[in-house]
Amino acid sequence: QVQLVESGGGLVQPGGSLRLSCATSRSIFSIKSMGWYRQAPGKQREWVATLTSGGSTNYADSVKGRFTISRDNAKNTVYLQMNSLKPEDTAVYYCKADPYYSASPYWGQGTQVTVSS
Repeated sequence: QVQLVESGGGLVQPGGSLRLSCATSRSIFSIKSMGWYRQAPGKQREWVATLTSGGSTNYADSVKGRFTISRDNAKNTVYLQMNSLKPEDTAVYYCKADPYYSASPYWGQGTQVTVSS
Protein backbone atom coordinates (compact mmCIF):
# COMPACT_ATOMS: atom_id res chain seq x y z
CA GLN A 1 0.00 0.00 0.00
CA VAL A 2 2.99 2.27 0.47
CA GLN A 3 5.20 3.01 -2.48
CA LEU A 4 8.66 4.38 -1.84
CA VAL A 5 10.93 5.96 -4.41
CA GLU A 6 14.49 6.82 -3.47
CA SER A 7 16.57 9.35 -5.33
CA GLY A 8 19.66 11.46 -4.86
CA GLY A 9 22.34 8.83 -5.01
CA GLY A 10 25.44 9.23 -7.08
CA LEU A 11 29.19 9.54 -7.06
CA VAL A 12 30.82 11.81 -4.52
CA GLN A 13 34.38 12.29 -3.35
CA PRO A 14 35.42 11.48 0.22
CA GLY A 15 34.44 14.28 2.55
CA GLY A 16 31.62 15.33 0.29
CA SER A 17 27.90 15.37 0.88
CA LEU A 18 24.76 13.91 -0.63
CA ARG A 19 21.11 14.17 0.24
CA LEU A 20 18.94 11.16 -0.42
CA SER A 21 15.20 11.51 -0.81
CA CYS A 22 12.46 8.97 -0.22
CA ALA A 23 9.11 10.01 -1.66
CA THR A 24 6.12 8.15 -0.25
CA SER A 25 2.74 7.49 -1.80
CA ARG A 26 1.06 7.92 1.56
CA SER A 27 1.10 10.74 4.01
CA ILE A 28 3.99 10.43 6.41
CA PHE A 29 1.41 10.89 9.16
CA SER A 30 0.16 7.37 8.38
CA ILE A 31 3.63 5.91 8.82
CA LYS A 32 4.78 4.79 12.23
CA SER A 33 8.43 5.06 11.42
CA MET A 34 10.78 5.34 8.49
CA GLY A 35 14.32 4.24 8.18
CA TRP A 36 17.31 4.18 5.94
CA TYR A 37 19.31 1.02 5.38
CA ARG A 38 22.28 0.27 3.19
CA GLN A 39 23.84 -2.76 1.62
CA ALA A 40 27.33 -2.97 0.23
CA PRO A 41 28.33 -5.69 -2.24
CA GLY A 42 28.80 -9.00 -0.46
CA LYS A 43 27.50 -7.58 2.79
CA GLN A 44 24.28 -7.89 4.74
CA ARG A 45 21.88 -5.01 4.72
CA GLU A 46 22.50 -2.80 7.72
CA TRP A 47 20.42 -0.24 9.49
CA VAL A 48 21.53 3.37 9.16
CA ALA A 49 18.90 5.67 10.66
CA THR A 50 15.31 5.76 11.89
CA LEU A 51 12.76 8.55 12.17
CA THR A 52 9.53 7.96 14.09
CA SER A 53 6.24 9.73 13.54
CA GLY A 54 6.91 11.56 16.78
CA GLY A 55 10.12 12.98 15.41
CA SER A 56 12.60 10.86 17.31
CA THR A 57 15.75 9.89 15.47
CA ASN A 58 18.31 7.17 15.93
CA TYR A 59 21.52 6.49 14.08
CA ALA A 60 23.97 3.70 13.66
CA ASP A 61 27.27 4.40 15.35
CA SER A 62 29.01 4.31 11.99
CA VAL A 63 27.10 7.36 10.75
CA LYS A 64 26.35 9.22 13.96
CA GLY A 65 27.33 12.85 13.70
CA ARG A 66 27.58 12.70 9.92
CA PHE A 67 24.12 11.68 8.73
CA THR A 68 20.79 13.32 9.48
CA ILE A 69 17.36 11.86 8.80
CA SER A 70 14.54 14.34 8.38
CA ARG A 71 11.17 14.77 6.73
CA ASP A 72 9.08 17.23 4.78
CA ASN A 73 5.47 16.40 5.54
CA ALA A 74 4.12 18.69 2.83
CA LYS A 75 6.05 16.70 0.24
CA ASN A 76 5.53 13.29 1.88
CA THR A 77 9.27 12.88 1.69
CA VAL A 78 11.97 11.65 4.03
CA TYR A 79 15.57 12.68 3.57
CA LEU A 80 18.95 11.40 4.55
CA GLN A 81 21.55 14.14 4.59
CA MET A 82 24.98 12.56 4.40
CA ASN A 83 28.02 14.66 5.22
CA SER A 84 31.70 13.85 5.56
CA LEU A 85 31.21 10.82 3.38
CA LYS A 86 33.73 8.01 3.53
CA PRO A 87 34.51 5.26 1.03
CA GLU A 88 33.01 2.77 3.48
CA ASP A 89 29.68 4.54 3.06
CA THR A 90 29.51 3.16 -0.47
CA ALA A 91 26.38 1.04 -0.75
CA VAL A 92 22.90 0.84 -2.12
CA TYR A 93 20.70 2.84 0.21
CA TYR A 94 17.14 1.73 0.85
CA CYS A 95 14.21 3.52 2.37
CA LYS A 96 11.88 1.55 4.65
CA ALA A 97 8.44 2.50 5.90
CA ASP A 98 6.45 0.90 8.71
CA PRO A 99 2.82 2.04 8.40
CA TYR A 100 0.41 2.03 11.30
CA TYR A 101 -1.99 -0.16 9.32
CA SER A 102 0.42 -2.88 8.23
CA ALA A 103 2.43 -5.49 10.06
CA SER A 104 4.94 -5.64 7.23
CA PRO A 105 7.36 -2.93 6.19
CA TYR A 106 7.65 -1.48 2.72
CA TRP A 107 10.93 -1.03 0.93
CA GLY A 108 12.06 1.23 -1.85
CA GLN A 109 14.08 0.06 -4.81
CA GLY A 110 17.33 1.52 -3.56
CA THR A 111 19.69 4.20 -4.80
CA GLN A 112 23.42 3.76 -5.31
CA VAL A 113 25.85 5.88 -3.35
CA THR A 114 29.50 5.66 -4.33
CA VAL A 115 32.16 7.50 -2.37
CA SER A 116 35.43 7.52 -4.25
CA SER A 117 38.21 9.86 -5.23
